[in-house]
Amino acid sequence: MRTDPILVLTGPDDAPLASIDGLRQTAHVVVADSAEASHSVAGHVEVILNWSASLSLIREVFLMCRNLRWIHSRSAGLERTLFPELTASDVTLTNGSGVFSPALGEFALAAILYFAKDLRRMIRSQMAGLWQPFNVTMVSGQTLGIVGYGDIGRAVAARARAVGMNVLGLKRHIPAQREPDPLVDQIYGSDQHLEMLSRCDYIVVAIPLTIKTLGLIGEAEFAAMKGNAVVINVGRGPVISEAAMIKALSEHKIRGAALDVFDEEPLPAGHPFYSLENVLLSPHCADHTPDWLDNAMRFFLAQLDRYRRGETLLNIVNKTLGY
Repeated sequence: MRTDPILVLTGPDDAPLASIDGLRQTAHVVVADSAEASHSVAGHVEVILNWSASLSLIREVFLMCRNLRWIHSRSAGLERTLFPELTASDVTLTNGSGVFSPALGEFALAAILYFAKDLRRMIRSQMAGLWQPFNVTMVSGQTLGIVGYGDIGRAVAARARAVGMNVLGLKRHIPAQREPDPLVDQIYGSDQHLEMLSRCDYIVVAIPLTIKTLGLIGEAEFAAMKGNAVVINVGRGPVISEAAMIKALSEHKIRGAALDVFDEEPLPAGHPFYSLENVLLSPHCADHTPDWLDNAMRFFLAQLDRYRRGETLLNIVNKTLGY
């Protein structure tokens, strides 16, 4: 077993990490849920795994660790890991991008089919003992737009293609020279987002939360959407203006929304989303497969092997861009 310490930061209410056993076999592991619990290794730790710590904790520990070289975020989202001092430093930051994408791709497809086949109406009639046939919609031939065409977006696109959908993608940065992507019919730049949204029957939002994406989907964007559009958010809640979305849903300006992420989590009691008939809610668990934590740890172990061999790490974050 290697003696160089790995500091694993967790939240104070986390259950014991069964998935950490594999890491203990290859490293001296210190699990901490406070800055005080990190003191024993802060002076010489090179690697931090941010498993589930708060932004304030990871920042406090970072400022203690003078020999730090690498931080890995279990999550693909970095709103609980990235802060100005880390951005300005030479410390490498990686994330869990790609680990959870297949599950999120399936959730997006399930949400599309939920609205296309009106599963809520089926369940309501079944529970009421009613036999009321109605027409359903084919998704084949309809258009899906993906806001944030990255790893999650590609997972969504692959599944949408499998059921015959047309796929559009929105990227902030489009390389001047790029290979054609068989999963998408057209890629739009960030300045073309209203044009793309106006063409879509379904819109999957999978963009990370940064200063520039906060409230990216607001009143103008909802106004540009079709009346039958369905918005599916698997990115981060604040990327969509909650007030604008509630207004569009309440006034039936769009058909519906399927949401896995929210401005405030857990979603407060009495929130309008609970009572809107055209909303499908997932309590931020769309990627919680039975092995999701094990998969996250396996990815970190593979990263750790690369780090020790001096190889380039995967998923290196551009800290200035925030993803």
